[in-house]
Amino acid sequence: MKIKKPEHITRKDWDDVDVPELANEDFKRMRPAIEVVPQIVKAYKEGRLRGRPKAAATKKALHIRLSADVVEFFKATGRGWQTRIDEALREYVKSHDLFL
Repeated sequence: MKIKKPEHITRKDWDDVDVPELANEDFKRMRPAIEVVPQIVKAYKEGRLRGRPKAAATKKALHIRLSADVVEFFKATGRGWQTRIDEALREYVKSHDLFL
C-alpha cells in the first residue's frame, strides 16, 4: 500500500526516508533490550530515566507574578525563556554584590 506524502513534509525528506519491512532474518537476530543494554533497562526500571536528568545545581519551583510585557518579551525569545529570566535575575544579583 502506497502512503500519500503529507503536505507539511518536503519531497526531499519524504524521499530520504527508507524504512524497509523487516524480514524473518531480521526478527531472528532481534534480542530483548535487557540482553543488549541492561544498564539502560535497569535505570528505566529504577525510575532514573524519567524526565530530564538532575542538574548539579537544582532550581526551586515557585509561583511568581511578573508584568505581562516582561513575560511576553522573554517568551518571544523562544524555548528556554524561563532560564533566560533566571539568568537576568542572577546577573542583577551579581551586579548588586548580593549573596551569589
